This record gives sequence, structure tokens and C-alpha cells, in this order.
Amino acid sequence: MYVSIVGHAECDELKTDLAYRVGREVAARGHILVCGGLGGVMEAAAHGAHDAGGISVGILPGADRGSANRWLTVALPTDMGHARNALVALAGDALIAICGGYGTLSEIAFGLKMGKPVIGLTSWDLGDCAHEDNAMVQAESPEEAVELAERLARSGPAHPPDRGVS
Repeated sequence: MYVSIVGHAECDELKTDLAYRVGREVAARGHILVCGGLGGVMEAAAHGAHDAGGISVGILPGADRGSANRWLTVALPTDMGHARNALVALAGDALIAICGGYGTLSEIAFGLKMGKPVIGLTSWDLGDCAHEDNAMVQAESPEEAVELAERLARSGPAHPPDRGVS
């Protein structure tokens, strides 16, 4: 399974620890971690995956692999800027959002729109989006976040991905 980890490019020690633990848990369970490839949550998660002997793929916003964090197994330059957020969301069978700003919110929205399970860990609270078929689920710990990602990804998409433009 591929798990996309999304979150802020800069974060405090608590969020760094959460991201590291999520990355380590993803790898320990034999999954591949996908992220945006830069710093903050992305770097901490890739570091955790590395330390657990796992694989991490960074989908970079720029054209230069040199901008990638050092813990990635694979760095893919896109030269797409923020548009690469759609690729990060698409690449995962599930997404785990850890804290984050508007870039993270866009990845959450892409994931939900694509019918993917999205788990929040100290991230955005989207409230009751009753007009949507798919909702973001909140986790209390890194271990619970990965467990939810596995369980929800196995059950299939909450709704078929929207192929049209809206």
C-alpha cells in the first residue's frame, strides 16, 4: 500500500515527532510512503520511514532533485509548483495529514475528491461536510492514523472518483 503523508513544510518539535512516528509506522508495516519531498512534516516522515528500513518517494514541486530532503529513497522533480499536490494525493491509497497550512488543505481536498481515505492527525477539522459523501477521519496517535489508513483503504473508495470538472 502507498500512504501519502501531507503537512507543513515547517513545524515544531511536537509535529516533527508525530510525523517521524507516522513515517516509521508506515514503513514498519511494509507500506511505501509518499510525500512532497521537502522539509517539515515531509522530511520527518521520510526520516522515520528511512530509520525503519522503508521506502519513501518525494514528489517535488521544482525541477531540481537537490531540493529534496536527504531521507527520501526516490525524489521525483515535477516543476509543477503547488499543482504537484494533486500528484501527492493521487499516488497514495490513503492520505495522512499532520498539521499543515493551505497546501495541506489542498492535498486533503484532492484526496477526498478522489475518493481516498484521509486521516487527520492534529490537522484541519473540516467539520460536518454533509454535502459530501467522503469525510476526513481524525486519529489520536500515529499508530491509530496508520491503522485507519490501512483499514479504510482496504474497504475501497468512499465514493467513485469524480472524473469530471467541478
